Amino acid sequence: MRQSTLALNAVAILVLSAGIAATQSDVAQLRSAPLAENAEAPPMRAQMDTDLRQVRNYPEQPPVIPHAIENYQVDLNANKCLTCHARARTGQSQAPMVSVTHYTDRDGQVLGAISARRYFCTQCHVPQHPDDPAVTNTFVDIDTLLAEEAARGAQADD
Repeated sequence: MRQSTLALNAVAILVLSAGIAATQSDVAQLRSAPLAENAEAPPMRAQMDTDLRQVRNYPEQPPVIPHAIENYQVDLNANKCLTCHARARTGQSQAPMVSVTHYTDRDGQVLGAISARRYFCTQCHVPQHPDDPAVTNTFVDIDTLLAEEAARGAQADD
């Protein structure tokens, strides 16, 4: 009984692995060259520098950076972002102030300065590049979903 179970498991593994190997060539890939080869990286495009705030896709999404930040120093010694976005500098720079959530430590204590866990801005905030996406985005925000639901409800009432 035990030998037949082992034999059935072995056959199942062989069939599954053959099926996986057969379908891997059908999988869409982002790589431009086979895995064993080093393809040349495409050139980086310039960062968008519009200074226009972008609409967020969901409420907790960190705002994207609407200006170029190439060569900005953000390390233990300095944070170039805070020259405009720090609480004391926004009147002069007219940049949006860093969110009050950035002044709270992991224990919920409100601090007088930016929390160490929120100091490295580019962990969450990213500049934009005018690139065509490599993968189609099918994300639909909640406002669109609610509007579509309301429209369907209105049609059903008619």
